[in-house]
Amino acid sequence: MANDPAYRTASRDNFPAMIEIPRYFQRSSDFEEIIARTEEHFWNPEDPDYIDLKSARPKDLDVLPEDFIVEANTAVWDRLDGGQRRQFVDDVSCWFISNLLHGEQGALSLSASLCEIFLDPGAQEYAANQVREEARHVHAFTLYMKSRFDGNVFPVGDTIRDLLCDIVSSEQVYKKIIGMQMLIEGLAMGSFTSLYSRSLDPTLRRLCQLIMTDEAFHHRFGKIWAHSVLPDLNAEEHARVEDWALECFQRLLFNLVNAQQKRLIYPRYGLEWEWVRDAIAEAFNDGDRRRLMKQSTNVFRTLIKTLDQAGIITERTRAQYGAWVDMDDLRREGDRLAGDDIADEGIEDLRQINATKRKIVHKLVS
Repeated sequence: MANDPAYRTASRDNFPAMIEIPRYFQRSSDFEEIIARTEEHFWNPEDPDYIDLKSARPKDLDVLPEDFIVEANTAVWDRLDGGQRRQFVDDVSCWFISNLLHGEQGALSLSASLCEIFLDPGAQEYAANQVREEARHVHAFTLYMKSRFDGNVFPVGDTIRDLLCDIVSSEQVYKKIIGMQMLIEGLAMGSFTSLYSRSLDPTLRRLCQLIMTDEAFHHRFGKIWAHSVLPDLNAEEHARVEDWALECFQRLLFNLVNAQQKRLIYPRYGLEWEWVRDAIAEAFNDGDRRRLMKQSTNVFRTLIKTLDQAGIITERTRAQYGAWVDMDDLRREGDRLAGDDIADEGIEDLRQINATKRKIVHKLVS
């Protein structure tokens, strides 16, 4: 596939290509600004000046409100008493955050795989920075799961696992970048925005904001790639990218939070996942899904907006996304995503914290 020079790659087994002398001087300027701003949004999961992830939190502090849980609005709730309902909410909260942890590990592995194959030194340096940032997300979520859920972590859901395996192992750079920098990062931004807005746990809200300060830049990398590469693709190549993006979107839309993904939870309450699936289908239809997608923080609305802004969606596939959202309304909203303001506030807070820390270090060494 035709490509911008900034995204030239070599096989991960071809290390000699990395030590060709001319390569060191063939550095694009596409990524210099986001590389330079890396320290601007630095934070340390171990440092309580940024966030306290180690203090034990009382188990009577709910993580998510009951109405955040899809099963709470179905016949499932009629089968549970008050104590079971509260524990069910806690289990789904643990499942939801467990999958965010697995997603961050996927992003870490994906970034590392890009770092191995990018020939452009600037693209490689950016990928290395993202590896570092994804690693601290894994670290931070691990500390949170240990503190809030006593280290209990649910296995990754089938949908996220399969997509992560596909994009991490793919030899095609467009699948890695669209899959991770746009779809998974877009999904993450939507999820973190929802958690920041709805979570009852101030520590989780703070963690989401800190991670969003990093994710906003990862998302920008995907947009830089799209604006550099997509205009130069021929019709066949663009269709290949567009069709693969739509396939991934539909996999996430129809499978991400269905009952089968949470099948390990239901037996604890004497429920079969197939029955729960039918109860959810009875309570929610496609019209309900479209209504929910009108909310600016809806994760799937965020995904569609991300793909549309990147120029991936054309008239070929516009109607398939338009079945769920009003595409004209989406474009009138402008370029900003729902989580951008939260990330911007977090970056400003980090600037102040890091400036104070630099002053303290300066006094100590002077």
